[in-house]
Amino acid sequence: MSEDPFVIHRSLLFTVAYEMLGSAADAEDVVQETWLRWAAVDQDEIRDPRAYLVRIVTRQALNRLRTLTRRREDYVGEWLPEPLLTSPDVAEDVEFAESVSIAMLTVLETLGPTERAVFVLREVFDAPFGEIAGAVGKSAAAVRQIAHRAREHVAARRPRMAVSKTDQQAAVEKFRSALETGDLQGLFDILSPDVVMVADGGGVVQAFLEPISGAARVSRLLAGFPHRVPGAHVEAVWLNGAPALRVDIGGELDSAIGFVIEDGQVSRIYAFRNPHKLAGLGEAIPLSRTYS
Repeated sequence: MSEDPFVIHRSLLFTVAYEMLGSAADAEDVVQETWLRWAAVDQDEIRDPRAYLVRIVTRQALNRLRTLTRRREDYVGEWLPEPLLTSPDVAEDVEFAESVSIAMLTVLETLGPTERAVFVLREVFDAPFGEIAGAVGKSAAAVRQIAHRAREHVAARRPRMAVSKTDQQAAVEKFRSALETGDLQGLFDILSPDVVMVADGGGVVQAFLEPISGAARVSRLLAGFPHRVPGAHVEAVWLNGAPALRVDIGGELDSAIGFVIEDGQVSRIYAFRNPHKLAGLGEAIPLSRTYS
């Protein structure tokens, strides 16, 4: 008996939902809703199961995204996407790794729901315009226009991250070493002059409510880390296809740190402190951009 198409394409469906929502928990809910609808139809009547499933997951994600957009307007402090623990091989596909990066997901937050869906399906998964039209309820001609606008919007805001995996790892390791030892000069040297640090506590735990900018301010702040949290353990991990760090205090996960690396220096720091967004860092989640 052939394998269920839902099972075959589950990683693809999760990835589509996650890139649209920026939340692993919400993406998982959407995938489950898609399965319920898939289980309720006469599957023998579905000529293209993959296209059908992507259409359903996109529509469910759009519904969820419109609700989340209103909810995020009342979020306490800075909102960051929910980080994903990924395997190192995700970074081998450079374009895909960039598409699931925290930096890209924050840029996608500036798109409207339909624009985001069109951009994700076309630019990340190279879905045909006709299939996208069916998923978002627009004509193919309208989808082409939306895709063009969304592509220009993202291009003007996306970071330039043409950095090898090795260079990323080297920069993150220098940052980790300086952070653990409170090395002010080491931190200053690895940070770009206009570095920006964003923290997300969601009003649940302590975190800066606004971004901190500039190498001097950020390095002074981070240099006090070993004194504020003595005994903290900082470990290298892979988040969203890029080298990152997790911080454990007393054997418990306290926070995760993501980065944008440009020209060998850290240009952006993402500090994830909201415990609700750290719940999924126990094991790597399989992602897929395979659309054929």
